[in-house]
Amino acid sequence: MKRTDVVVVGGGQAGLAVSRVLSDRAFDHVVLERGRVGERWRSERWDSLRLLTPRWQARLPGWSYRGPDADGYMSRDELVAYLEAYARSFAAPVEGGVTVERVERDGAGYRVTTNREIWQAGSVVIATGHADRPAVPAFASRLPVDVAQVVPTRYRNPGALPEGGALVVGASATGVQLAAELHRSGRRVTLAVGRHLRLPRVYRGRDVMAWLDAAGVLDETAADVADLEAARRQTSPQLLGAPDRRTLDLGALRDLGVRLVGRVSDVRDGRVLLARDLRRNVAASEVRLERLLRRIDAYVERSGQSGVVPAPEAARPILVPSTPASLDLRAEGIRTVVWATGYRRSYPWLHVPVLDARGEIRHDGGVTPAPGLYVLGLQFLRRRKSSWIDGVGADAVEIVDHLARRIGRRAA
Repeated sequence: MKRTDVVVVGGGQAGLAVSRVLSDRAFDHVVLERGRVGERWRSERWDSLRLLTPRWQARLPGWSYRGPDADGYMSRDELVAYLEAYARSFAAPVEGGVTVERVERDGAGYRVTTNREIWQAGSVVIATGHADRPAVPAFASRLPVDVAQVVPTRYRNPGALPEGGALVVGASATGVQLAAELHRSGRRVTLAVGRHLRLPRVYRGRDVMAWLDAAGVLDETAADVADLEAARRQTSPQLLGAPDRRTLDLGALRDLGVRLVGRVSDVRDGRVLLARDLRRNVAASEVRLERLLRRIDAYVERSGQSGVVPAPEAARPILVPSTPASLDLRAEGIRTVVWATGYRRSYPWLHVPVLDARGEIRHDGGVTPAPGLYVLGLQFLRRRKSSWIDGVGADAVEIVDHLARRIGRRAA
């Protein structure tokens, strides 16, 4: 059995961020990663993916982008290289190819059993992230067997899919990006739209993320929101990290020729049943968009930039088409359904009583009810940007602060 102060489960941005903070505080620790550093970015993301946030926003503890195009957007491969360089910069104690099989209490600490060896540690940080496993509705099993079903973690490019039309289910960032890419490949694409958050790529002359960062929106804490659970369920904004900084929303997709329909509610006898909620979902998104833009405008006014930056721009209304109540997949020529319906977390290896009825880890800002057990990288863990590369660092610092206080070690 090996012993250490802290075992970190996961070698993505969350695991590396907390490893850097632990290293800076001289905590003996190990990072256990099932594959390689940033494995999900390597093997569970599509070929053309770019981050939604500018390069300057890829900030991690003791690390930031230093290249020539800070306002551009990292590709998948660039991000992997960025994380690898980050790990090398402080000699992160990452052990790759290690599968965690069991985490359980062991006296005052924890026993972590892996496919290689057993670790004993006083504390464990679960840093496997928010985008763990694709959430596919149970009724997906009733789709015709000749219709291919794909989740974003298995999608690579249009050429890997069958010929014919495609139904993309879900209109968050992933859904709109894949709908646009499949349409450009020559397919007839239908997008089933549920709850979503519309944002312009550029507003008043700057990237919208720069405004939200400067105005403090992304740093809002759990105490700043009226409904934390609703905030944690918020979908990723409809953004595209394209070099031309174009906006990709429902209006842009409709202009391209993508058909918009309501949310998928069921599958019966080869037909996909659709809710008549497209107009309501679009209207709710417009309200949220207007609220965010007014917050940016208020910040521009407070900071004395009104006469420097362009005037406020009215968002183009989304024209909602009449939509059918169902789709006959064979008659429509739809050969592929892409389930861009979000993610769920799964911890079959966690044998500590901290999971709720949904299988999610119960926590208060990443501090679980089990002393010494922490979680990092979940959506709105402590801040609105907690699951982002730019947000996980501040959370990591505060979690290590708590860990240090628990064992009586003075903060560095």
